[in-house]
Amino acid sequence: MTAVQSTPIAPTYESTRVTAEIDGSAVAYHEAGEGEPLILLHGSGIGVSAWANFRHNLPVFAGRFRTVMPDLPGFGGTRLPALDEMYFVAAARQTARLMDHLGIESASFIGNSMGGSVAAELAALFPKRVRRMITMGPAGLSAPTFAPEPSEGFLRLFEFLGDPSRERAIAWMRLMVSDQSLITDELVDERMRAATADGALQSVRTIFGSLRDPKLLATYTPLWTRAATFTTPTLMLWGRDDRMLPYDWAHFANRMLPEIELHTFAHCGHWVQVERKAEFERISLEFLTREPAVPQEKS
Repeated sequence: MTAVQSTPIAPTYESTRVTAEIDGSAVAYHEAGEGEPLILLHGSGIGVSAWANFRHNLPVFAGRFRTVMPDLPGFGGTRLPALDEMYFVAAARQTARLMDHLGIESASFIGNSMGGSVAAELAALFPKRVRRMITMGPAGLSAPTFAPEPSEGFLRLFEFLGDPSRERAIAWMRLMVSDQSLITDELVDERMRAATADGALQSVRTIFGSLRDPKLLATYTPLWTRAATFTTPTLMLWGRDDRMLPYDWAHFANRMLPEIELHTFAHCGHWVQVERKAEFERISLEFLTREPAVPQEKS
């Protein structure tokens, strides 16, 4: 009799969801797969969470890695603690504590937007804990060359945070992608439910407010000023049509980071993992699984 091979069951929200108590604070995350650890860090925005950001990519990465997708502090199911240091640093420290909780000494990281900044801060704080790093339109590590600040995307986001409405949510989401057909009623409904859940708006307002807090800024050295000190092998992905963190931001980091590769996607906005899903997964897997380069002896 011929054995019938079963089709692997795709990871679901319920089957992967875990909430842990870490240092007295609730931290929510998703975990699936086996192998070397890979941690996916989501960005910021309207109704964002690890599942909202990466759920469609999880089956591919979980097929190769022990994949962990935490909700960053103040997003999804993770509580926002009192911030006595810059948010990126606080989130990096919490990610390190989650790694300790999970018995993960070091991991590779994929960070989207704000998640890229958190991954970079973690690499700066604890270099041995970050094996490789993929950043997607990262804030903080890059710097604008020509584009004005705040960007068009941030202006639309701040309008929503100041006076939330479905129309303002749609205006922001339409700036996240080049292909407008991706912004469906179902997606808008999902993001609005998450964005208006109890405490969600206040958490996001607090996070963005902290990024402009003079007291916190006085003790913080911006990531982009430390770019040349990073030794972590880094792959930077960027949508050429990004209107949240415009593409010209990429060139400072691409020039300054010692170990970096830059891949640009045409006809793509800020959500690379959504808009160019197959290419994003293929390029990421190649980078994450390649053999380390062997240093050449100088003659």
